[in-house]
Amino acid sequence: MSFNQYPKRESRENNQMVFGIRAVIEAIRSGKEIESLLVQRGLGGELFFELKSLLNQYKIESQQVPIEKLNRVTTKNHQGIIAIISPITYYKIEDVVPMIFEKGEVPLILILDGITDVRNIGAIARTAECAGVHAIIVPAKGSAQINADAIKTSAGALYKIPVCRETSLLQTAKFLQASGLQLVCCTEKTNDFIYTPDYTAPTVIIMGSEDEGISNELIRISDHLAKIPMFGEIESLNVSVSTGVILFEAIRQRRG
Repeated sequence: MSFNQYPKRESRENNQMVFGIRAVIEAIRSGKEIESLLVQRGLGGELFFELKSLLNQYKIESQQVPIEKLNRVTTKNHQGIIAIISPITYYKIEDVVPMIFEKGEVPLILILDGITDVRNIGAIARTAECAGVHAIIVPAKGSAQINADAIKTSAGALYKIPVCRETSLLQTAKFLQASGLQLVCCTEKTNDFIYTPDYTAPTVIIMGSEDEGISNELIRISDHLAKIPMFGEIESLNVSVSTGVILFEAIRQRRG
């Protein structure tokens, strides 16, 4: 799939820090993507409540922290608020899926459940872009930040492939099923191998962290569970390697 139809992204090598209540308010209103937001515990005042209203409006999560943590982040006058601006622009999967179908292409989408290592995120994105994956979905909480290290590891792929950050992976997965996509969980909790599903159909491949795996709620609603055959003494692969194995099985089928 060509990504030329998506809006061109600004290439920023480093996450930008914005501090001060008014500055953060203006950043949100101007459409900046907030990667994370630190708020001093007990903060109040009229301007703060204006910010709080904006956070609710844009569904931006914040983290309550002691002032000492904010002071460690910056020595400047932060006024109890520090925001980290994402180096990429996030998409909504509800907007991406119709665009794929309109182009006459068969969707291949990747959900990353609880992957917290930025280098794994970057390596997966690089493989996904090479495999022609249409979009990557990550959770708003419990996932690695997409920062300069992730972008570097991805060899710039995170600027080229749409990334969707969703509040609920479960609801997102249900939306994708309702849109006609099958869910394939790559997990050891099955006897079926990755060669069993028919990836020529519209497909979502779900990958989990190496320690926790895929959440049970996603496994329960999935259409297929599939595992990578293992023959050595080491019981698992790195998640970025596993992602490459299953993605290119999907590509093999689609090109076969």
